[in-house]
Amino acid sequence: MTEPQIIRDNRGNPAFAVIPWQEYQHLKAGSADELPTDEELYDEAKSSTEESFPIEVADRLVAGENPVKVYRNLRGLTQTQLAAAANINAVYLSQIETGKRTGSIKTLAAIANALNVAVDDLRKP
Repeated sequence: MTEPQIIRDNRGNPAFAVIPWQEYQHLKAGSADELPTDEELYDEAKSSTEESFPIEVADRLVAGENPVKVYRNLRGLTQTQLAAAANINAVYLSQIETGKRTGSIKTLAAIANALNVAVDDLRKP
């Protein structure tokens, strides 16, 4: 590849790169062929076996809400139901959801298993 000519702005920062026409044509053809169409992306997403979540779940997690509570709500479980499924005390679960306790890795693994999510999904960002 031939070195491009750099055209700088009035502050000396690179603004444009001039390359030989053949190299431009090659880059243009390669990028268009490699990018999937919207239809291909849609078909790929529809055929995926990975679970997807509503945007509201992502919004709540990004806002800093406790992941255990967010996923529990997503699964339609009460604290009592989740505590029973994870074989822990409901008060302990409540304390984890409110941030008063963090929960041991063993407890978080049990909760994650009951919610059908990865343990890492229950960590606060």
